[in-house]
Amino acid sequence: MNGIDYTFCELREKMVVNICDGKQLGRIIDICVHCGGKVVGLIAPGDTKFFKSLKGCDGIFIPWQNVVRIGDDVILVDLQSGMPPMPCNNC
Repeated sequence: MNGIDYTFCELREKMVVNICDGKQLGRIIDICVHCGGKVVGLIAPGDTKFFKSLKGCDGIFIPWQNVVRIGDDVILVDLQSGMPPMPCNNC
């Protein structure tokens, strides 16, 4: 990444954009952290129409390794267009 520390409050203000198709996935709604303290991924609203059909799912899980860059206003992620987004399973 870019060597800057961010709080959750700062991250949730940034728009998540998929660099593969330019689609805006919304703002971060949650962060998944491993019990050892390592960030595992981010959770964004994604396509709310699709995910509302999945019981108990509030968004899509974006693995941390798919986060390309965190900028001033945006979080760029690389989600392959051929792969369906991973539903959030509460980490």
